[in-house]
Amino acid sequence: MTTVLLTLGRLPKALDLARGFSKAGCRVLVAEPYGWTLAGASRHVAREFRVPPPSAGKAAYLEALADIVWRESVDLVVPVSEETMHVAHLAGMLPEGVRLFTMAPEQVLALHDKARFVKAASAMGLAVPQSAPLGSAEAEDLRRTGPVVVKPVFSCSGNGLQILRGGEPLPPADPAAPAVVQRFVEGREHSTCSIAQDGRVVATMVYRGAVMSGSVAVAFERVDVPAIDAWVSQFVAETHWSGFISFDFIIDAAGVPHAIECNPRATSGVHFWEDEDIARTVLEPGWQGQVRVRRQRTLQQFYACLTETQAAMLRGKGFLPSLKSLITTRDVSWDWRDPWPFMSMILTSWPIIWQSITKGARFGEVATLDVGWYEG
Repeated sequence: MTTVLLTLGRLPKALDLARGFSKAGCRVLVAEPYGWTLAGASRHVAREFRVPPPSAGKAAYLEALADIVWRESVDLVVPVSEETMHVAHLAGMLPEGVRLFTMAPEQVLALHDKARFVKAASAMGLAVPQSAPLGSAEAEDLRRTGPVVVKPVFSCSGNGLQILRGGEPLPPADPAAPAVVQRFVEGREHSTCSIAQDGRVVATMVYRGAVMSGSVAVAFERVDVPAIDAWVSQFVAETHWSGFISFDFIIDAAGVPHAIECNPRATSGVHFWEDEDIARTVLEPGWQGQVRVRRQRTLQQFYACLTETQAAMLRGKGFLPSLKSLITTRDVSWDWRDPWPFMSMILTSWPIIWQSITKGARFGEVATLDVGWYEG
């Protein structure tokens, strides 16, 4: 029996992966700083291990993961979310024959870096916004000629993002926290999630936010955009990518998709695929089967959407549409054959809820703070 280690359990996409690998006949383990999590509550998870968060020390985090791999005879390590940038550094610490479903750390970090990603995609002839490092003369030229977006080169969930009107002064550059300035592209944002093997796209899901919590989508609608599929396929081929890889796009008035950033990891697009098929594509690198798509075109994270519905009621704006969406949309975590993750979600999500309350930030903005990448 193949033993699979997921390196995060708190997010719904971890639950999808756990269920899929279990259905494919694997023994599923979860490593997680929180201890007991959404995925860990599933009957499909054999055991969950508490590990120190990367924010408390990168070396200790990697050593804890490597220890689990050696002790539990793990065959495959699958990073789930923002911790991917750390987990990529496990490559030299694993027993011979253990697969790590991501790329080498230097390749992962090159795409996680928002400035380096744009430069790489532009060199391939792919559409991206004009960009420049904060503090450069080119950045000043950009902000004088129209609206711009300023964001840290290493960030997630919209943390630190600013949108400035044309002519507004840029914030001061901080060498300890480099940022990029991008020309603002007018249009609707779309996101993707792809599974790739040796430069071949096995499957790509294109979706957009149906309900937002700040800058983070908590309900999702899958859509068909062939131009985005073609963009992703070219990028994956030219980088010879293996693993999950995801992008955020803005489609302009002419229908051209501009990639505004890359997430070299899985995103919420995984919810639209049949979970066992996701597992098959990861377990079998040469897999040629079709990754089946679930029948629902819209899915939601129920408790996050409930919070947004309550907020709409207090604002006195948008309550009825939010309530209708909440009642009629399928939750990403619910499965009557495995109900406990959904039923216990308030308990397993409490560490995130508490941070959201104490920091005065939205749920999605604090959900991965302790596992996000940082320099040093």
